[in-house]
This record gives sequence, structure tokens and C-alpha cells, in this order.
Amino acid sequence: MKLIKKSHACVRLEKDGRTLVLDPGAFSEEDAALGADAILVTHEHPDHFDELRLRAAMEADPAAEIWTLRSVAEKISAAFPGRVHTVGHGDTFTAAGFDVQVHGELHAVIHPDIPRVTNVGFLVDGGKVFHPGDALTVPGHPVETLMLPVMAPWNKISEVIDYVREVRPQRAYDIHDALLTDLARPVYDRQIGELGGAEHLRLTPGESARL
Repeated sequence: MKLIKKSHACVRLEKDGRTLVLDPGAFSEEDAALGADAILVTHEHPDHFDELRLRAAMEADPAAEIWTLRSVAEKISAAFPGRVHTVGHGDTFTAAGFDVQVHGELHAVIHPDIPRVTNVGFLVDGGKVFHPGDALTVPGHPVETLMLPVMAPWNKISEVIDYVREVRPQRAYDIHDALLTDLARPVYDRQIGELGGAEHLRLTPGESARL
């Protein structure tokens, strides 16, 4: 499997000539979802869900499909009948040849005064990759590659480190990093790498790795 990092929370997975895209939001490239056979969206916040990007991908490929939670599906399903699938915690499905399990229910707490939206994470191919969206969800299943939300309004570095320790992946790649400056990255790299207990890695947008 090939992992391609896009900006912020978006990643592309390629296997056997097919492409799965996760969270092509407004902080990601305009073409982040183009060429996808299947798209997964963890929740409704615009840095993860951008309707224009999804529409462009779905219109470019009439066979492309989306799997997401109800709050997102309601916004786009009418435009693409039969191609937008609603999923929730505990569901399993196959998308573009990738086996996917759904884990989690709620977005992390940003502030007690801000209502929590729903959020799901996607475990791909039996734990090869786990993308939690905007939550520190522990899937209760071995994870080889954790897509790690490294910097967000709802987390702090101690929580990120403890999350890596709890999931215990073989490796963790940074996502949710658009707000993290290059000046601060070495601090995060050092502390997560030294304390997380897993190999901590980072790709710049457009870079890829073989899993």
C-alpha cells in the first residue's frame, strides 16, 4: 500500500491500482479528492469536509463513492443518489478494494461551551492504517500506521503522546498539522518521538511512503 500525504488531515491510499482518499477538506489541495475511487470523511468540520472538493471528484468519476457519517451525508447525498453511504461506529464495509472498520462517535472537546459534533475514525485493511479524524479514539485493534492529529485547537502535546502510547502503533505519521509552524515542528518531533513509544514520522504534502 502507498500512503500519500496531502495538506492538513487529508491522506491518499493506493493499492492494486485503486485510490482511497480520507478527509479532503478546505485546508487541503483543491485536487485532493480527484482520482479517488472512494472517499471517506470523518466529520463535518470544513478542514475535513469540503463540499466543492467532493463534488469535483464525484463528477469527474461517475463510479466514485463516499462513506461518511450522517451529518455529512445529509449535505451531499441528494446530488449523488446511491453513491453516498452513511456509516457509524461498529460498521464494516469495503471501499475501492480496501476493508474498512468504523470506530468512534464524537469529536474531541474543543471547549465545554462548544457542542460536540459526531466524528468517526476509519481503520483500513485490518489495522494497516487508522485515521481517527478529530478525536483520540483508540480502536481496540492492533494498528500498524496511526495517522496522528498532531496539533489542533482541541489537543495538547501531552495528550498526543499519551494517545500514541495507548494505541501502540508500529509507526505514527503526522496529520492535522496545518496550524503547526516549521519553527515548532522540531519540538513536536523530538517530544513525540522520544516519549510516544513508536516510530514517529512526518511527510510533507505530496510525499509518500510504502506501508
